[in-house]
Amino acid sequence: MAIYAIWNNKGGVGKSYLTFQLASEYARQNPRKRVLVVDLCPQANSSSMLLGGMEQGEARLTQIHTQQPRRTISGYIEDRILSPYVSPNSGAGYITQVSHYNNAVPNNVYLVVGDEQLEIQSSRVSSATNPGPQDAWRIVHLWIRDLIVDVQNSWNDEDNCVFIDCNPSFSIYTELALTAAERLIIPFSADGSSKRAVKAVLALVYGIRRHAGDTQSEFFLETERYRMAQPTIYMYVGNRLTQMNSSSASAFRTVVSEIGKEIWEVWKTTPQFFCIHPGSASTPVSQKAFRDMFQYEVNDANTASVVSGALGIPIASLTAGQKPVAGRNISVNQSQLDKQVPNIRDLVQKIE
Repeated sequence: MAIYAIWNNKGGVGKSYLTFQLASEYARQNPRKRVLVVDLCPQANSSSMLLGGMEQGEARLTQIHTQQPRRTISGYIEDRILSPYVSPNSGAGYITQVSHYNNAVPNNVYLVVGDEQLEIQSSRVSSATNPGPQDAWRIVHLWIRDLIVDVQNSWNDEDNCVFIDCNPSFSIYTELALTAAERLIIPFSADGSSKRAVKAVLALVYGIRRHAGDTQSEFFLETERYRMAQPTIYMYVGNRLTQMNSSSASAFRTVVSEIGKEIWEVWKTTPQFFCIHPGSASTPVSQKAFRDMFQYEVNDANTASVVSGALGIPIASLTAGQKPVAGRNISVNQSQLDKQVPNIRDLVQKIE
């Protein structure tokens, strides 16, 4: 069992799309394991895709959001606001078996549905960290870990894997996700702002100063104070990278290389921030070996990527041909699928 947070301190890198694909493909490759997705992003994009995509998924989200009691992440957070320092052990009551709504997703995928109400609740969650008992900050920051433990207990601790889709901003919910996770997957796009965002991840979570004298984040300082484990970096993933003409490919390759160098420098000084992959031959001693273990790239399947998310059909299960999207027939070519499907399958094989 492992718990993965999927996060970068930047929107638009496709973290929800990646969560959707990873969870679905991991479940397909591991049919005897249960897969739990915890959607901690108020936009609930990964929930929408898992539940059926742009139209059906949104309609099902509305249906779930309007039911009472509210069986979403916000329903669980409300439970915790009412009982901030003693777990109500209610987490198992907030999971949804995805295949009940979307049979394109394997039946061993379960979801704590995302909810825009998280935005409204965030100030109340932050308020629970102070005042309170002496270790209020630590207790509140373990709420999502408590939720996952509740679910795993209800499954009799059977083998499972957890993916947490995070809010891109460094909000209280991002902090709760990171204290729940054991491993961190950092998606990025091949642009300069992604490089800055990766630097922000390293600074905010691991306290790595960009400049001498920089103030470290409260999250880093408090996790150090309470000796709470931070998630170790499992992989950084260039997500839906564009492949066009040779000049475009060269430009993208340059940016990917620069991001890789940034993370390589962190490895050289603080390898304890990284998770050596189970079953790997050895600890990397060269930049190439490091890149082979920790860097991965997922090509953009262009129209096929859009259709996969819009219809809630995992890319590995999507077939070529005409697909109905928002009242129009959109053509998916096999060549588009061939760009991304092998990437997703291979990436999942690297996940424990």
